[in-house]
Amino acid sequence: MGLPALEFSDCYVDSPQFRERLKSHELELEKTNKFIKELIKDGKALIQALKNLSTAKRKFAESLNEFKFQCIGDAETDDEICIAKSLQEFAGVLQNLEDERTRMIENANDVLISPLERFRKEQIGAAKEAKKKYDKETEKYCTVLEKHLSLSAKKKEAHLHEADNQVDIVRQHFYEVSLEYVFKVQEVQERKMFEFVEPLLAFLQGLFTYYHHGYELAKDFNHFKTDLTISIQNTRNRFESTRSEVECLMKKMKENPHEHKSISPNTMEGYLFVQEKRSFVSTWVKYYCIYHREPKRMTMMLFDQKSGAKNVRSSESFTLKSCTRRKTDSIEKRFCFDIEAVDRPGVITMQALSEEDRRLWMEAMDGREPVLYLRHQKFLLHSNMIGFILRFACTYWHCAEWVIPKVQQRSPLDSTEWEIKTITSAIKHYLRYQSEMCFSFATAHSLASSFSVFLELDNPEARVAEIHSIVHRLPEKNRQMLELLMKHLAKVASHHQQNLMTVANLGVVFGPTLLRPQEETVAAIMDIKFQNIVIEILIENHERARALYACKAEHDSELSFIAGTIFENVHPSREPGWLEGTLDGKTGLIPENYVEFV
Repeated sequence: MGLPALEFSDCYVDSPQFRERLKSHELELEKTNKFIKELIKDGKALIQALKNLSTAKRKFAESLNEFKFQCIGDAETDDEICIAKSLQEFAGVLQNLEDERTRMIENANDVLISPLERFRKEQIGAAKEAKKKYDKETEKYCTVLEKHLSLSAKKKEAHLHEADNQVDIVRQHFYEVSLEYVFKVQEVQERKMFEFVEPLLAFLQGLFTYYHHGYELAKDFNHFKTDLTISIQNTRNRFESTRSEVECLMKKMKENPHEHKSISPNTMEGYLFVQEKRSFVSTWVKYYCIYHREPKRMTMMLFDQKSGAKNVRSSESFTLKSCTRRKTDSIEKRFCFDIEAVDRPGVITMQALSEEDRRLWMEAMDGREPVLYLRHQKFLLHSNMIGFILRFACTYWHCAEWVIPKVQQRSPLDSTEWEIKTITSAIKHYLRYQSEMCFSFATAHSLASSFSVFLELDNPEARVAEIHSIVHRLPEKNRQMLELLMKHLAKVASHHQQNLMTVANLGVVFGPTLLRPQEETVAAIMDIKFQNIVIEILIENHERARALYACKAEHDSELSFIAGTIFENVHPSREPGWLEGTLDGKTGLIPENYVEFV
């Protein structure tokens, strides 16, 4: 039930019921005053919290914007570029959103705090002042009235008449103050319905504007979000493939570390301990040494790979004059050899990390053996070489015996029971064991080295043209084999909703097989992502052709086109000398000598 109305006529009666009704209005105003006071306090706290949140989000956005992804390798795929710039995109969205929040915060004080404070001060405050005046006049009127009624009737008539006039004046003033107070109380009660609620509505409108701005940003961001989601999925798929290859290489190196140790014919490098004599005391200092065979130049860098070691990046270089193995009985250390330099006096004694390491260093520097052991050592070297050749021959024979029967024993592929995924898997494993596939190692290297160039091309057609120029240089049989394989893989991809083998997934599967490097290294494995993209482009464009000349159709079954037109789904037709293709949704005949496949 609401508040009772205050009638002006009740001000003259001033009954207990009137006072009760007035009291209920006063209590309501006091409650409203306290509520607005708390609301202002909470509003200021909310604004401060929004400011703190905005500051934290801006700091977060700045951190995102400052971070730069560093990918392994010299080039990046489109997916990696998209992922790398995603942090800057995120930062831009957050900054834009916070700019709108800042505007909302700046307006919040004007639309919420100030109006509420003004209403509390001007309206409720005025009602409180009116109440003080009303209470004061009530007390004054009651005092004067009581005093007037206590006058003796024996007073002179003039004196009593004057007293009556004075009481009438006080009573009239009391009635006026009472009327004004009742008017003000009811005015404030009515005003709070709009002057109190309207600022809250304006503040909420600011919030709605902010959230709507976020909604519009989300809609604008949706396209990039879709591309980023696809890029993340593609990168994850390539990562799984790359990780398995790197892990396989790691296991091979664990099992046979010496077979996978890279030995350059031009340089030799590694750690050596050098004997240094200081104040009649010999110490062994660790250096990282690099020897170049062509100029016979040795460079030594003082370095200790232990964590926390203080390394001074200073180096010393000299030209090698001779290298001689140190006899075991001439020094207490093992694996030692002496070298002499052209531009440095004295003999430098060095200690290798093992007997094998010393042998490699001496071979690189054309080291000599002590005279007494020279002939015996030559015999050992000769024996080791013969053993190496025999092991290599046996390994080669074993591989040949293993691969060839495996290929010959395959079942014929003309059975209707073969599933397309089974055939595809068989093709992959067959190609995996070939010494060289459609792409020679040189062609694969050319594609890998040029990928960073055409990756910078924004036009997809230009990328296709770059790959086409390399594929076009393949031998005829290789290109025919590649065309058959791409046609089969496109057929597999056309059923991706059932077999889940999209073009991207087929690139992950066949990229490392068709474009495998000649040497298996981590850097080469990291380039698998580029190999995958090349295969994706070949699959997607295997039935595309470009018009070399313009042609005007003479029949409804033919297509009209200009030079440079790209046709889709191009394949031989039943008409000799004609191809069938699709242009702008229309399928028709194309002169075979007017186009080239891309």
